[in-house]
Amino acid sequence: MKRLRYVLLAVVLVVSIASVGLWAYMGQLGFRGLARHGGYIWLPVSTDSPRLSPAMRLALSAAPAAVPGEFEWRTIGQGFEVADLPALVEGQAVDHIFLARIDPDRFRFTVRNAAAGDKNLDQWMAQLGAALVVNGSFFGVDGEPATPLLSDGTPLGPKAYDAKSGAFVASAAFVGVRDLAQQDWRAAFHDVNNAMVSYPLLLANGSSRVTRPSRWLANRSFVGQDKAGRIIIGTTKDGYFSLDRLANFLLDAHLDLAIALNLDGGPIACQGISLNGYERKTYGRWELQVDGDRGQLFTWPYGTIEMPVVLAVFPK
Repeated sequence: MKRLRYVLLAVVLVVSIASVGLWAYMGQLGFRGLARHGGYIWLPVSTDSPRLSPAMRLALSAAPAAVPGEFEWRTIGQGFEVADLPALVEGQAVDHIFLARIDPDRFRFTVRNAAAGDKNLDQWMAQLGAALVVNGSFFGVDGEPATPLLSDGTPLGPKAYDAKSGAFVASAAFVGVRDLAQQDWRAAFHDVNNAMVSYPLLLANGSSRVTRPSRWLANRSFVGQDKAGRIIIGTTKDGYFSLDRLANFLLDAHLDLAIALNLDGGPIACQGISLNGYERKTYGRWELQVDGDRGQLFTWPYGTIEMPVVLAVFPK
């Protein structure tokens, strides 16, 4: 019995040391992901691997760039419209962008952070009762914001940060995207209740702000402002778009966007809407980094990825 107690004590000690080591190496989110999803890995794949979606394999081939298909706005509440914008290659849909167009005079916008990494899209929707929830900006392995944020007046994230891309800001006087090439983020946050810095700025002043071509494919989310001042939020269904392709696509998409800011991408790129009996949810799945004819595919065994930072929309 004494020997058995020693063995059990040794097992507990080894497990405890391993757990502390994993926490230190993977961070809070990685450790929780191991428990909730069986862990995260970057899986080596070829660019024509059947593990990739058909849309991603097409994007990595010599196929022409996607063009916007036809779409219609559907009103589901006063000041709130939805649409499904197809991306077409040679007449066939290779991806879809699920859109919402929102009047900021009738809806309010808040930024939230759950650093514990314990809320996926469904849990955020259930807790907040929001009309819309979409993933926000970037975060670290501890679940804390990696860029400056304001959540109902509370500052979160780094206090010292060099931001040159953009910020989404929301106050009683203004809701929209600020170009941080023209303004310091601290000035953009002045007299604002909710805000978040993100990157890159996809487009502004009628042109793309993404200057470097990329083969980094992922589910994508963005927040923008059209020339009438309405807020447009979009999330892709598949992983067809690199950032440069997304920026050029949005320029051609007849959305009348004045400015658009990229949010975090990959499996974190999720969006849900629940308003007046209308329900729609899309969950991120894809993220692929490519070098030559080989890539690294982000994957996990099961479950829906948690969202430490979100943008939520509520009726006023």
